[in-house]
Amino acid sequence: MSTTIVNQSLNNKPLATVRDGAIKATIWTNPTDKGGVRYSVEISRSYTDAQGKWHDTHYFGRNELLRVAHLAAKAYDAIAQAGIANDEDGAGE
Repeated sequence: MSTTIVNQSLNNKPLATVRDGAIKATIWTNPTDKGGVRYSVEISRSYTDAQGKWHDTHYFGRNELLRVAHLAAKAYDAIAQAGIANDEDGAGE
């Protein structure tokens, strides 16, 4: 499992990516209407098709769900480590 935290200034790059094999949780920042920042997490799995082309999916099999849950917890920790204990909106939506 690896965590990559990247310095970000509200551009199109993720704040961090947490990986476990082919599954990753990507942490994004989004500006709010009030001038603050909201954080969101995208969880996906990479795979190759029959032609060898890479794709991402947001569907997971039963045997992957515990890894997804673990990555969600790691993403939460990465946000806290970056000094962001709570989303500005407080809802984490």
